[in-house]
Amino acid sequence: MPNGTLGIGIVGAGDIVRTRHMPNLANVDDLAVVAVANRRRATAAAFAAEFGVPTVLDHWRAVVEHPDVDVVWIGATPYLHARVSAAALEAGKHVFCQARMARTLAEARDMLEAAQQRPELVAAVCPPGVGVRGDRTMQRLLGVDRFVGALRQVRMTSFTNAAAAGDELHWRQDADVSGYNVMNVGIMVEVLQRWLGTERSVQAMTRVHVRERRDPETNAYRPVRVPDSFTAMGELVSGADYVYQWSGLAHHEAASELWLYGDQGTLVYDFDHDAIAGAKADEDELTPIEIPADEVYDPNVEADFIQAVRSGSGDTGLAPSFARALTYMEFLEAAARSSRDGRQVDLPLD
Repeated sequence: MPNGTLGIGIVGAGDIVRTRHMPNLANVDDLAVVAVANRRRATAAAFAAEFGVPTVLDHWRAVVEHPDVDVVWIGATPYLHARVSAAALEAGKHVFCQARMARTLAEARDMLEAAQQRPELVAAVCPPGVGVRGDRTMQRLLGVDRFVGALRQVRMTSFTNAAAAGDELHWRQDADVSGYNVMNVGIMVEVLQRWLGTERSVQAMTRVHVRERRDPETNAYRPVRVPDSFTAMGELVSGADYVYQWSGLAHHEAASELWLYGDQGTLVYDFDHDAIAGAKADEDELTPIEIPADEVYDPNVEADFIQAVRSGSGDTGLAPSFARALTYMEFLEAAARSSRDGRQVDLPLD
């Protein structure tokens, strides 16, 4: 914007933008949300009225082309992420994109290519909310203290009952909207890759147990292609072997936790409670490991992104760059190929 205030244009005014991003953006100085577009004009108008946004537009491209928009904030579902990101970067706008980078690896690569062509612009993906509080402590324990020694085996489970509650088709269960994204697989893998490094191979098995769901717009039942059960195993680049398992069908105290076994000890991260426990190989029992006050991570993702834009540093904190986010998209696609073909798939993909 010409007066020095940074102008934000919203594409996709869903719940996470309303409840998370807008309150945090409101606390950033010299910032104005100047335009919004949503799938329906009526919902965009309601959003504008709630937050005092002066301009309601009928199409995302109009947001990208708006002269007062410096940052395009994408809250739309994944089917729009690649198109909006590439267009915004081409137009000279910074991009903040909601989690689930894209539907496919090809779309994610298009996003990265657009970002690489405009390196002076900041482009990042919203980081996952899991594992945040203990992120710095886990990175220290593994990378500095070498608490477990040489990592040998990894076991991660992420179980919820999200897919078992009701029969309505959520956009996350619509393959045309979500692509290869399954439950919170990409989100969890982004965390695991940050702590443990990337995967060298994957052998995956996926299942769709609830095969039909009711479309909330038409009330008709539609076939479901997005799995509600996902298991992957393979080898990390570090040489450790891993087993990751997700379920959206788990009742009765479903848990999300990570177990790390090394030649010198064991570490456990409880994602549900952001709690860490561990033991050295010669100790009999796991004991709690404190997350020190100076390591507790409570990032303001929105403020960090805006600071990266203003400083020109490109340092978006916890929010992964398009290059970093691409690695979990590669895992998702490799797992999809493995499940489809019934074989191990090696990484990186061609």
